Formats: sequence, structure tokens, C-alpha cells
Amino acid sequence: RIIKYQRYEYYLFNKPSGCVSATNDNVHKTVMDYITDAVHDDLFPVGRLDIDTEGLLIITNDGALSHELLSPSKHVAKTYYARIDGEVTQADIIRVKEGIDIGEERPTKPAELVIKKSGSVSEIELTITEGKFHQVKRMCAAVGLKVVQLHRRSVGSVVLDEGLEPGQFRPLTDEEREALKG
Repeated sequence: RIIKYQRYEYYLFNKPSGCVSATNDNVHKTVMDYITDAVHDDLFPVGRLDIDTEGLLIITNDGALSHELLSPSKHVAKTYYARIDGEVTQADIIRVKEGIDIGEERPTKPAELVIKKSGSVSEIELTITEGKFHQVKRMCAAVGLKVVQLHRRSVGSVVLDEGLEPGQFRPLTDEEREALKG
């Protein structure tokens, strides 16, 4: 009989809108309700996405990796696609690059804003290196823009598989795990 021991598990999850980034919740479905074939029962989401935000979420039981990805001092890039109610301009790119006052002790760290489409409804990619509460929405609001759809596309060098539908997951590859561990 072959026995295989696996201390840590790592999953790439495409979080759908409407579920919470928690291990349990008495009201809403959680991201953990989707992870059906885990070996361990101590898995947790690395960081949070708002209930209405979709996209890449790492699920693991590796606390050291979680710390590496979430610690502001590590500057791990997280890239989001957002649909914006309003016109995004070159001036917004400059403001975001300088850091935005979102009502906390310090402004956000400089971020990178790429305009994909500008108009009455704009499309952007925003890359941040910290993870403050509702940060992307608050940064946009601080420059007079309203986020109507938010989707995380990447964490560090790990990019969400386009083939993974919302609510689907897969194990991280060895290469992805190593890249995240730096």
C-alpha cells in the first residue's frame, strides 16, 4: 500500500461574485465551499476579495507563504481589471503612480494604472503592492471614479487561467509554487 504525505496544499481558485473570502460564514457561501477534494481541513484563502469581486485567490494551509504574499514589506504585485463608471485620464495615471490618499495615516504605495478603454465606461488594469481594505475601490473613488466590476487577474507571477470558470479551482503547479515562494 502506497501512502503519500502532503504537508501543504496550494490551489488557484477563480472566486465568483457572491461568495466571501472566509473559511466559514453563517450567511454567505464561502470560497472554501468550492474546494471539494482537499486532503487537509485547515485550508484558508490568502488575503481577501470583496464579496462582489471576482478572480484569482490562492487557497492553502501554508502560513509562511501567506505571510510572504500579504506582508506590505514584500511588495507582491496584484493586478486587477476594473470596469469604471466614468472616464479615466492620463492625470489619473499620474495620481495613482504618486500614491493616493484614501483616508488612512499614509497614502497608498505608488501603483501602476493602464487604461485599456476610456469613455463614459472605462476599462483599466491596476497593479498594487499592498492590500488595504477595499483598496482598489477606494483609490478609484479618491480620484472621482466608481468601480462597477472588479476582477483580480494575478498575484505575483501567478496569472489566473482563462479556462477556469468562476467557482473552479486547480492545484498550483510546481513552477507557480516556487515563483510565489520567491
